[in-house]
Amino acid sequence: MVVANDLSSKILPRVLIVSRRTLRKNKYVDFVGEYHLDLIVSSGAVPVIVPRVNGIHSMLQSFEPIHGVLLCEGEDVDPSLYADAESSGLSPEDMEEIKKVHAEDMTIDREKDSIELTLARLCLERNIPFLGICRGSQILNVAAGGTLYQDIDKELGTTTTTTKHIDYDNYDGHRHEARIVEETPLHKLFEEMEIKVNSYHHQGVKRLAQRFVPMAYAPDGLIEGFYDPNRYDPKEGQFLMGLQFHPERMRLSGSDEFDYPGCALVYQEFVKAAIAFQKKQVSAAQMEMKRKTTTLVKSFSQAEFLEANTVLSKQQENRLQQMGATVRNSCVYMKRMKRKEEQERAMDKFSAERLSDLLSFHHMMARLCSDAIKRKLLEPEATDRTIESSFFLSY
Repeated sequence: MVVANDLSSKILPRVLIVSRRTLRKNKYVDFVGEYHLDLIVSSGAVPVIVPRVNGIHSMLQSFEPIHGVLLCEGEDVDPSLYADAESSGLSPEDMEEIKKVHAEDMTIDREKDSIELTLARLCLERNIPFLGICRGSQILNVAAGGTLYQDIDKELGTTTTTTKHIDYDNYDGHRHEARIVEETPLHKLFEEMEIKVNSYHHQGVKRLAQRFVPMAYAPDGLIEGFYDPNRYDPKEGQFLMGLQFHPERMRLSGSDEFDYPGCALVYQEFVKAAIAFQKKQVSAAQMEMKRKTTTLVKSFSQAEFLEANTVLSKQQENRLQQMGATVRNSCVYMKRMKRKEEQERAMDKFSAERLSDLLSFHHMMARLCSDAIKRKLLEPEATDRTIESSFFLSY
C-alpha cells in the first residue's frame, strides 16, 4: 500500500472507471462504489471517472492518457452483443420469469455497454492494464469474442442446493465456494486452493474467449475468474484479468478487514501494472522526442545537402543582371543566390512532418529569444548604468 504523503510529488497513473447510474429523487445520478476508489488511490493511482452519459463513447480519446481501466458492476450486458435470441434456449415465458426475479439487473443500458466495450477493446489492442469485476469481467469476455449465460439458473441448471449465485435476502453476507486453479495469478494472490467468494449475479461466462485461461470455478462449473497468460506481468505493465466475484466487498461482518489478504492484492497488482505501463509510455515519448530533436539538428546541417557548384546557369546569370550585379560584386550575389536556391531545393525534399518540426523549432527559439530580451530589459537600472558607463569608456 502507498502512503498518501509519498504521492504528492509524483505524476500518478490514470485509471479509468465507468460510472453506473441510478434513479434518485426522480432523476438519474451517476456513481462508482467507494471501495473501488479507495483501493485504487491507496495502491498509488488516480481514479478517473468516466460518466455514463449519452455521447461519451465518442469522446473517450479526450480521456488520454489512459494507464489502466477498471470496469465493475452494472446491469446485464445486451444479449444482442454476443448471441442471438435462439442460442440461449430461453422461451418468452422463461424471460418473463427471469425479469420478475431480477427486474433491476435486466434493464439494458446500451450507452454503458458502448462505453465499456470501446474501452475493453482499446485495452486489448494497446495492451493497457485491465481489471474487470463482475459485469466488467463479462464485458471483457464479450469484447474478446466470448459469450454469456443470460441466466445461470435457467441455462446452466444451477439450483440453490448446488450453487446460489445471488441471495437478495443476504446480499453482502452470502458466500459460495470457489476452486482456484493452481499456478494461476489468483492462486499466487490468495495462496489457497479454495476460497469462499461473494456473489451478486444471475449471468456469467458461457464460452470463454480463446485468449483467456480460467483461474477459478464455482461448484456448478461456472468460471469465477480468468486471465490472459500472455498479458500478465504486472512489473512489466501487463495485466488482463476478469473476476466474477467482488474482492473489494469481501470483508468481515461489521469491519473493513478483508476475508483474505488477496482481495486487496488484486488491486495492488493491477495498479502496479498501471504504474509500469505509465513508465513505459513516458520512456517511449522521451525516446521519440530525442529522435525528433536529433533529426531536427541534422536538418540544419548544410553539409548534408549542399553541393559545390561554381558554374552559373543561364537563369542565375539573368537574375544577377536583374539584381544589378557588376563584375566587382557579382561573386557575392552569386554565392548568396546559390545558397538560397540550394536551401530551397533541400526544403522541398522534406516531408510535411519534418517541415512542421522545423517550424515548431523556430517558434520555440523565438520564444526563448523573446524571454531573454525581456529579462535583459528588466535587469536593475544599476546594471544598465554600469553597462552604459563601460560603453562610453570604451568608446
